[in-house]
This record gives sequence, C-alpha cells and structure tokens, in this order.
Amino acid sequence: MTAFTISFQPAGDGAARLQLPSAAATSAPDDLRSSITLAVEAAFADDQLDRLEIPVREPDNGLRWAVIRSGFRLEGRRRRAGRDDDGRPVDELIFGRLRSDVIGGADGFSAVANTITPRKRLIAHVLMRDSAGRILLCETTFKTDWELPGGIVERGESPRLGAIREIREELGVDREIGTLLAVDWMPPYLGWDDALELIFDGGSVTEDELADYQLDPREIVAVNLIELADAEPHLTPLSFRRLTAITTADPGQTLVLENGSPL
Repeated sequence: MTAFTISFQPAGDGAARLQLPSAAATSAPDDLRSSITLAVEAAFADDQLDRLEIPVREPDNGLRWAVIRSGFRLEGRRRRAGRDDDGRPVDELIFGRLRSDVIGGADGFSAVANTITPRKRLIAHVLMRDSAGRILLCETTFKTDWELPGGIVERGESPRLGAIREIREELGVDREIGTLLAVDWMPPYLGWDDALELIFDGGSVTEDELADYQLDPREIVAVNLIELADAEPHLTPLSFRRLTAITTADPGQTLVLENGSPL
C-alpha cells in the first residue's frame, strides 16, 4: 500500500475540502479509498464539520471509483475548471459527503448510485382533439414551433400527475387525463440531452371551451385547433412524425417510438 496523507481544508459554514497530495495521482484505487476513509474519519472527529467535498478531474476514473466507494455522492460539474497532466482544460466533478449520510449497505449504495447513474428528462404532453379531429396546439413564448400542452415532469412526480399539473398551469383548467398513447425517445436537440416523452389522451375539446382557458402569459401566447396537415409548417419534423403515427394508430394502441418513428 502506498503511504500518503489526505488533509482537509476548512471552507467555512461547517464544510471542508479534502486535499490530495501529488502521490495520490499514481496510487491504486484501493489505496486511495483507504486514505480517503481515514481522512473522512479524521475530519468528522471535529464536531464543527458537517460536510466534506472532494473535486475529481475527468477522466480520473481511479480517484472517482475511490471517492464513490468512500460514500461520496456526485453533486455537480464545474466545466473546464481543472487541467489535465498536459495542461489542457477538463471538467471537474464535485463529490460531497454529509455527516448524516448513510454509508454502506443497500441504502448507502443506492443513494450514491442515484447520483452517478444516467438520468433522462421526462416530458408529459397531452393530445386533445375536437369532433372533426383537429389537434389542440400551443404557441409558446420561448420557441417558434408549436407543441401539445404539457411539459417536463418534476422530480418525484408521476407522468400522469405531471401532465395534469402542466395543463392546469398552462391553460388554467383541471382536466382528466386518459390512456397513454405513445412513448417516444428523443435524441439530443438544441442543447438538451436526450429525453423520453409520454403522450396522454386528453379527450375531446371544443372551440367554446378554448374561450374559457386562462392561458399562462409567461409561456402560452395562443392555442389553436388545427388539422395536422395544416400544422406541419408549425411543427418540428420529429413532432409531425410523432403526431402522424399517433393519429393514424389503431384505437387503444400504445405506440413505442424512437425519434418520432414507430419501432
């Protein structure tokens, strides 16, 4: 085992940052883990400290493994905040550990894994149509293309409840949500990571009902009932493919899509 000491530097407000010596760069992950564990025990012996953090340059997988195995959770990324051995800018990952964190066992492992495993954005939209088959689409304040009412599902919120909440926020109405019409995987787009979108059946709507909607002026400029063919110029190609697949599917069918196209 390589012998070295990891010190900690108080950062105020009950926090401290672990400082790794240069010898740590060439150490085995198990040695790093042992040294980090000892440093954590020494730091938390100070009753005034409640939080520890440690930066990890990408792609230092050895240190990252040791930090994760020591119970630290990924809390954020500082873009181009570090330098690799050749002086080139790299991202720096910030891992943190609280005195109260559960360490070890199924709960501790899951809590750490929850911070480092990939997460996908989840979006819930609602398809509403009138008796002639026209689709309700929203003109928004933040982009040129039109879209179905709905939006991003909040953390810990079910997709169905997220769709109901978004309809209430955007259109000012409480509306029951029906069956799931489609699940679509969307590739990265305009700076967004990839995402999953769920489209629910919102039932029928009339022109008279639209007049009673209380649109959120921060997000919604107008709502329109429009034939899908006429809406194509206002939609992204992905949205047009998706809506074409949904509106031509057999009744009661739930579609599985990728990038708007049925599998």
